[in-house]
Amino acid sequence: MEKNREQLVEYLNKLKELESQIESGEDDDKIFGEVNSIIDGLTTVAQSESVQSSIGAKLKFVNKSDNPDPTFAKEGDSGFDLRAFVPFPVLIPPGKVKLIPTGLYFEVAKGLEVQIRPRSGLAANKGITVLNTPGTLDSGYRGEVKIILANLGEFQLNVENGDRIAQGVVCPVYGEGNLQMIKVDELSNSERNEGGFGHSGVK
Repeated sequence: MEKNREQLVEYLNKLKELESQIESGEDDDKIFGEVNSIIDGLTTVAQSESVQSSIGAKLKFVNKSDNPDPTFAKEGDSGFDLRAFVPFPVLIPPGKVKLIPTGLYFEVAKGLEVQIRPRSGLAANKGITVLNTPGTLDSGYRGEVKIILANLGEFQLNVENGDRIAQGVVCPVYGEGNLQMIKVDELSNSERNEGGFGHSGVK
């Protein structure tokens, strides 16, 4: 990232030099060609900086449970496991909902969120989902993560301490401080305009 910053400074200095050349009335076509080249370079560096910042994201957490720390099970996984932290088994009958604590607390950096999602195995095999999926942990929340488990299956679910009940996925977001809300009198037209759900048909 330090190299990127050096390149940015170099490009900005070149732009200042070109500014003086423009004022002196030198060859406009040549100057504008160099300006376009510099803009392309700045764009590449900015994109690289953005990717590196994203890759280098950090998520602080406190684990007050007796379960393993959250981790990615396999290389390339997007989500990390969230486990139940309960003193005794919790039974969730078909059609019922239970709030399951995890003993985990996160400090989410501004510009990120942790999405709480169902585990595909539980959903496919037992009809278990996270009711408000995806749940959102934003940068202002410091409380314990609790999972709203819903049993949409045919059989009772027995949740025991340490069971993997959901997954957390860290995602970038444009929220407070990163997004400018602009009130206007009307919106621009699009091909769809006001077409609602199912507007494009089923085929």
